[in-house]
Amino acid sequence: MMSQFHGVFPYLVSPVNADGSVRESVLRDLTEHLIQKGVHGLTPLGSTGEFPYLTWEQRKRIVQVVIDAAKGRVPVVAGVGHASVAEAARQATEFQHIGASGILAILETYFPLKDGQVYDYFAGIARSVDCPVVLYTNPSFQATELSLGVIEKLADIPNVEYIKDASGNTGKLLSIANRLGGKIKIFSASAHIPLFVMMLGGVGWMAGPACIIPAQSIRLYELAVQKKWDEALEYQKKLWDINGSFQKFGPAPCIKAALEIQGFAVGDPIPPLKPLGPQEKEELRQVLSII
Repeated sequence: MMSQFHGVFPYLVSPVNADGSVRESVLRDLTEHLIQKGVHGLTPLGSTGEFPYLTWEQRKRIVQVVIDAAKGRVPVVAGVGHASVAEAARQATEFQHIGASGILAILETYFPLKDGQVYDYFAGIARSVDCPVVLYTNPSFQATELSLGVIEKLADIPNVEYIKDASGNTGKLLSIANRLGGKIKIFSASAHIPLFVMMLGGVGWMAGPACIIPAQSIRLYELAVQKKWDEALEYQKKLWDINGSFQKFGPAPCIKAALEIQGFAVGDPIPPLKPLGPQEKEELRQVLSII
C-alpha cells in the first residue's frame, strides 16, 4: 500500500463546551483556516486534542466534523488511543468508515507492558483497517516505550507506513532511519527538531504549535525540502519561543490559549487540565507578537 502523507499536520485542539458538546462551528472555522494557510494534512485527537479526556461520542463527533470541513482537500489522520486492543481497533475501524485517511495509533497504558504486548496493541489497530497507520510514541506521557525491535516488527505490516517519535532521542531516530530505511517514514514531533528529522529523510512533522503558526511551519518545511539548511536553521531558531511555551504550559492549555488570542473561541482545556492564568496568557501573547 502506498500513501502520500508528508509535510505539516497540525494536531488539532478539541473545542468542547462545559456541557460536553463540541463547538462544531469553531472547529470548522479552524479547519478551514489551516487548510487556507496551506497545511498538508490534519490530525484530530492527538495529544493537543486532549483525547484521554474525551468520551467516545465526543471523539467521533470531532473527527466527523474535521472530515466534513476538510472536504477531501487534505488527508485527515485520526488519533486512536485506548488501553484495550479491542476498543482501539473498534475506534480505528469506525474512523476509517466515516472517512479518515489514516490512523494515528497511540498506546494508553496503566500497567507496564512487555514488547510482545505492545506489538499486539499496535498490530491489532493496523489489522483492523486498510488505511495507512502512523505509530505514535511519546515517552513523556506513556508508561510503556515503543522499542526499536517492536517498531521493526510492526514495519512488516503493510499499512504501518509511518512513525511519529516524540522522544526527542536523536540516537533512536538515527537507529530507526538506519535499520528501517524506506520501510517506515518518519514524522518529527512538535517543532524543536524537525530539521534533524528532515535531514534523516523525514517526511514532515505532526505538531500542536502548527495550529497557531501554520504559515511559518510550512515555510520551515519548504526550506528543509529545498535543503536550504542554513536558512532553515535560522528560521527554526526564530520559531523556538513558541515551542518553548508549548513545552512550558502543556499542549492543550498553550494552544487553546493561543488560539483564543488569535480569535478562535476554542474554550478552556478539558478538566482536570486548567486554562492559563492572566500572567501566563500575557507571556504567551508576547511570544506570539514576535513570531
